Amino acid sequence: TGIPCDSLHSTGGGNVTQVPVAEGKSVQQTVEMLTRKLELLGAEKQGTFCVDCETYHTAASTMGQTGKLMYVMHNSEYPLSCFALFENGPCLIADAYFDTLMVKLKGFFQNAKANKIESRGTRYQYCDFLVKVGTVTMGPSARGISVEVEYCPCVIANDCWNLLMEFMQSFMGNHAPGVPSVFGTKHDSIYSPADTMVQYMELFNKIRKQQQVPVAGIR
Repeated sequence: TGIPCDSLHSTGGGNVTQVPVAEGKSVQQTVEMLTRKLELLGAEKQGTFCVDCETYHTAASTMGQTGKLMYVMHNSEYPLSCFALFENGPCLIADAYFDTLMVKLKGFFQNAKANKIESRGTRYQYCDFLVKVGTVTMGPSARGISVEVEYCPCVIANDCWNLLMEFMQSFMGNHAPGVPSVFGTKHDSIYSPADTMVQYMELFNKIRKQQQVPVAGIR
């Protein structure tokens, strides 16, 4: 499958992180608190976004091997593209017909439909930063909050981390994240859309695995 043109436009260095629900608040109320802080900074709404992820597992093997998981993902920033990721493995960027191919490969990959997860929310522009605050849902249930921040002018991830961190602290406080693992592997190479999708995959897997335990929320 060829690489579609919309996946090739450059993207600035970015970070995707989970924000805990504020103490005594719902997911939606916490999202509203975050977006209010962004708007007070002067950020302007720039439409909406959606990132979704479906999980496939390799069909049962007669050799008794451990099944592998593959995540098929879409991002509204790249409407003609589909991303296929293996845990700790490569990220394939294909065109939107990849979903149809997966149906034909159902003898090899089976869709774990109950595991579909997505993040939807509002896009904000603040100076050279693009911010997306999303509600993460599985089925009808809100499971968490995602925040993606991209510094648009810089395509070398490590060169813009300090700027990203300073800006995230301005509206996330002490819940601003540490350096994502994908930055450690990039060094001085160019940040790509696939790096953002790897971060969403890791965030979705973290939310899937989280138990119902109290977490110190934002204030």
